[in-house]
Amino acid sequence: MEGNRFIIKPGIRRSVVLHYFIVVFLTMLILQIIFSVFVRSYYYDTISNYLESHATNSMKYYKTYTSILADENSERWLPELHSYFNIDNAEVQILDKEGKVLITSSNFPVLEKVQTSDFLVAANNAKIERWIGKVPETGETVMSVSAPLLANGNVSYVLRMTTSLEAANSKIMSIIMLSILISIAVLLIIFLISVGLADSIVKPINEITIVSAQMAKGKFQVRAKEGYKYELGDLARTLNYMAKEIVKSNQLKNDFISSISHELRTPLTGIKGWSETLLLGNMNQVDEETKLGLNIISKETDRLIGLVEELLDFSKLQQNRLQLNWQPLSLYKLLQETLFQVRMKAEQKQISLTLNDDMTNSDSDEQLNGDANRLKQVFLNLVDNAIKFSPEKSRIEVRLKRTHTHYEVRIIDAGIGISKEHLTKVMDKFYQVNPEHGGTGLGLAITDEIVKVHGGEMSIISEQGKGTTVIVDLPLDYVPPARVAEDEE
Repeated sequence: MEGNRFIIKPGIRRSVVLHYFIVVFLTMLILQIIFSVFVRSYYYDTISNYLESHATNSMKYYKTYTSILADENSERWLPELHSYFNIDNAEVQILDKEGKVLITSSNFPVLEKVQTSDFLVAANNAKIERWIGKVPETGETVMSVSAPLLANGNVSYVLRMTTSLEAANSKIMSIIMLSILISIAVLLIIFLISVGLADSIVKPINEITIVSAQMAKGKFQVRAKEGYKYELGDLARTLNYMAKEIVKSNQLKNDFISSISHELRTPLTGIKGWSETLLLGNMNQVDEETKLGLNIISKETDRLIGLVEELLDFSKLQQNRLQLNWQPLSLYKLLQETLFQVRMKAEQKQISLTLNDDMTNSDSDEQLNGDANRLKQVFLNLVDNAIKFSPEKSRIEVRLKRTHTHYEVRIIDAGIGISKEHLTKVMDKFYQVNPEHGGTGLGLAITDEIVKVHGGEMSIISEQGKGTTVIVDLPLDYVPPARVAEDEE
């Protein structure tokens, strides 16, 4: 398996390694070419400058020499001049203007005329010129520097110095080969780094892919590691959050099915049992037992209707299809009607219901824009919950307060209260603090949604064993979205 580590299969890993390697390889190639040109230029220019400096000094010497021997035949003095012009590691020649070699330090006769570019420029243009080429007989690479020897402003002879470049080329090649080896080592290191970099990206992606594949099969308890850096860490956290929400949704669904099945089964059992009892009994004589059975059927039927209405309201709220009848209303009078409706239920537990307000008469008549039936549903549910969870002979107080912009309604009881554990979840859909009390767990969720539809907010303050306070905050001049749309039209 270890031998297959560097066999990179198609995918992100190979793409990262390949692109990273290509970029570095091209960069190293360009740098290698530039370095090679620079090294060659440096060595060649060093040799050329050395020869040209000697040529310049020779030209000055010849000019001084010819001025002293103006009446003499300068060709007789060529051997003496040549000995002065000699330089180490170079062949020194003196040529006439036609390119014929008159004297050379190699002591080998040169029969052919020299016609290289350096000689032609020196002879015809009176300038120092450099030439690099190969010797035809040996194939050796050489550099020649030709300089005109001037007398009275005219070219008398041409001084030509030729040196071999083989040693320099060998040195240049050694340096270039060393730089190539260094480049190969750098590329190898870069390859290893790119493989490691690719693994640091691909490995987390593979792990996240494996986890998401398990989630796709329904194993939502698995979790991706969240310790990855940057976007990969965000991806892992998002995936885990998604799985958590799916588990939560599934739990809500299961709780709902369990709760609604239980809630529907209980009244249906009562209705079915008493229906059979009535069918077997004598319908001509309606005794007390029959009345009791009919009463139970009526109550359980009402209970079923209430459950179905809760489910319908919840469905409409979820789909934003809840139709509201917006109209001006008096919140104070609505609260009075609400307490009147539940007063009998409160009296059965000897619970005192009071409505207090700190408003003037004009404030009490202030009109609030809202749906009277839906707002009454909100307060009926809240007060009914307060009665349900309050002890006998206790007190429930409803307080109404008006500010410049809002109405604030507080329903305060001295009931069993809600623990901190349940308080944060009590308004979640299908959540029940105590499933034994019955219901769908939708009451407070629907109540909260209706308050929000009216532009308000609902909050709960509670301490276990000391009672609960529900606060409903409603804006005075709230305009629903539909009304805004109509006004704009």
